[in-house]
Amino acid sequence: MTLRFGVVGTGAIGREHINRITNKLSGGSIVAVTDVNQEAAEQVVKHYQLDAVVHPNDKDLIADENVDVVLVTSWGPAHEETVVAAVEAGKYVFCEKPLATSAKGCLRIVEAEMQQGKKLVQVGFMRRYDSGYVQLKQVIENNGIGTPLMIHAAHRNPGVDANYVTETAVIDTLVHEMDALHWLVNDDYKSVQVVFPRKTKYSHDNLQDPQLFTIETISGMILNVEVFVNCQYGYDIQCEVVGEEGIAKLPEFPSVVMRKDETLSSTILNDWKYRFMDAYNVEFQDFINSIDKKGEPQGPTSWDGYIVAVTSDACVKAQQTGEKEAISLQERPRFYDPVHLQTV
Repeated sequence: MTLRFGVVGTGAIGREHINRITNKLSGGSIVAVTDVNQEAAEQVVKHYQLDAVVHPNDKDLIADENVDVVLVTSWGPAHEETVVAAVEAGKYVFCEKPLATSAKGCLRIVEAEMQQGKKLVQVGFMRRYDSGYVQLKQVIENNGIGTPLMIHAAHRNPGVDANYVTETAVIDTLVHEMDALHWLVNDDYKSVQVVFPRKTKYSHDNLQDPQLFTIETISGMILNVEVFVNCQYGYDIQCEVVGEEGIAKLPEFPSVVMRKDETLSSTILNDWKYRFMDAYNVEFQDFINSIDKKGEPQGPTSWDGYIVAVTSDACVKAQQTGEKEAISLQERPRFYDPVHLQTV
């Protein structure tokens, strides 16, 4: 079986996924594309030599009988309407974050999916497919360090442009930690508080950088996450879980160790795409294989997208107030019970 993908949005991440499905993975093909820039969509079809229809809009693409899966890589605020329409049409959906830009929008997708009676949607939180995070998850689940008590995590970028503002640290950056940490410890969030340390000279007027987020879970775990997007030295993702009987740390991204000029050194990446390239490949192959073998995706669900949306809203509010803000989730429907989900 070959899953036939229709791609909504042919920008940078859309092109990456088109190339991935076409040239790196098995079991999928691109049969349709659309973009607000029709010329850009046509150029992508030509560049990758696709046998694909260029549709004028997402509604026409969703209505295409040859499309099995709608791959949503468009502008974030447009995701909700596209995903809802695809789900209501009974199509599978792979949606890059955000699932929707509001918790209300995510719940609308949740309700549409439950009405279909089976899971159709997977959200693109690729860290669950990174080999380091998978190993960390296995240590926790196998009780390798006892009950987790704390997590220390960091998300660092060498630099950002002027469009990146204080709130962006939550909605574009911290969202990945929100999902990955929730998945690691399987414990819902209770509250968040944000502290702004001394500001780096490499930031700009509209960005407080770095930022420290302290998230408390229902069981009482404390998760400290540093977001520092002008760290200068490289792209660096860190995660350390402190348990009752030991500590488990995310492995460093492998690189060659050099001995030269009286120095022992190894390189650090400066581009997030290279850090998680393999995870993207595993993620999409698992998405394809799961639908082929089980009839539904087994990765991050619409409910996971809702959790991140609620947490994001609380984090942005905490940035503004400086106070501890509550993270209040609705009761999870049994439809999304973790017993039905699997890790990679």
